[in-house]
Amino acid sequence: MAATEQPPRSGDGGPGERVGHAVEQVGHVVGQAVDDIGTYIRTQREGAQVSLRQLARAAGVSNPYLSQIERGLRKPSAEILQQIAKGLRISAEALYVKAGILDEKPASAVTDAVLADPGLSERQKQVLLDIYQSFRREHDSSPTEE
Repeated sequence: MAATEQPPRSGDGGPGERVGHAVEQVGHVVGQAVDDIGTYIRTQREGAQVSLRQLARAAGVSNPYLSQIERGLRKPSAEILQQIAKGLRISAEALYVKAGILDEKPASAVTDAVLADPGLSERQKQVLLDIYQSFRREHDSSPTEE
């Protein structure tokens, strides 16, 4: 086949062509999520004035691997995201949301304050938020007093 020739196409929009297009779209969305998490991690790292090398050491990953994550070339696992969050002293939940692992919860001042508190472990933050949410549900389901 000459360099200027195009491969034959059916153009009928059959199932194979539609599936190929759908796979291409999903790949683009997944790629976008990877880029977003990498950009978010880089932004958080730079904001905390932590070098790539320092964060890699704190997270227990190699410098090249962390660089690839930040550039959107690699998709980190939930475990790696948790290690990166600890290294940055931010909420692992925030990274999970950015990576598409968790759905974003509606923000509230209480939730934001708990998640931002560097003096609490991830487990402590989760327990506090669970208790807070149970109180909110209880309040929302109880009849109003007049």
